[in-house]
Amino acid sequence: MAVLSRRSLFRPGGAAVALWPAWIIVLGAYLGTMVWTVAVSLTPSKLVPVMSFAGTAQYERLFRTARWLTSVENMLVFGVLFIAAAMVLGTLMAIALDRKIAAEGVVRTVYLYPYSLSFIVTGVVWQWMMNPTLGIQKTMNDLGWTSFRFDWVVDPERAIYAVVLAAVWQSAGLVMALVLAGLRGVDEDLWKAIRVDGIPIWRGYVSIVLPVLRPVMVTAVVLLGIGVVRSYDLVVAMTNGGPGTATDVPAKFIMDFLFVRSNVGLASAAATVMLAAVAAAIAPWIYAVYLRRR
Repeated sequence: MAVLSRRSLFRPGGAAVALWPAWIIVLGAYLGTMVWTVAVSLTPSKLVPVMSFAGTAQYERLFRTARWLTSVENMLVFGVLFIAAAMVLGTLMAIALDRKIAAEGVVRTVYLYPYSLSFIVTGVVWQWMMNPTLGIQKTMNDLGWTSFRFDWVVDPERAIYAVVLAAVWQSAGLVMALVLAGLRGVDEDLWKAIRVDGIPIWRGYVSIVLPVLRPVMVTAVVLLGIGVVRSYDLVVAMTNGGPGTATDVPAKFIMDFLFVRSNVGLASAAATVMLAAVAAAIAPWIYAVYLRRR
């Protein structure tokens, strides 16, 4: 009987039973905390959760808070510029490697290496480079170029673009790897047809090959979008949300109100809004990839 029971564990039904503890943890740790966050956002909680219903008061207060509106605006600017630049740069790098350049393995490793670093490391490195007292600007000034400026992290007008630059530097290699894998999977007969028809190489990529790789492109955009939502580490390491609120993002707003200002209700409301925004953004993709086919 023991042998039979062990064998049944590896059958489809037995495997499903073996995964029950993992599913229970997922439901409790993820869905349970999501429901709890939404519930707390409907209460007047401050330092600790208070289970008394307050309706949408926290949401009304949230959207009257200037810092929240600024953080959302910063996230939109950062997200659009970051995703667009990383997609374009990563795709161009993939196309360059697809042309069978010399030392391809070395170049591919160099392109992909920044993605192996954490956002904290990336933020600290770029903060050092843009620091006007010890970075690139100071080096160029010491060499005699006194008008050179690269102090974006302390410039309220350019700080958000400094964060974009660091994020693109780190994540463009991911796009390169995904697109290159897709390009290497393109049927050689397609390239033969392009050459026979006399279509220029650049036009073949733009009009024929890249549209074939649309699923790969969508996957890259989704992964970069996740990076936009979790940009807290990069922002804290580079600018800590400053100067002022020039680089403040919703994730930092939530963490500050949750742990620094001890306003659990308002932080939960902000987290719920972010959850709803992410769900609304990925819902069309889930429908197109999974539900529509069925």
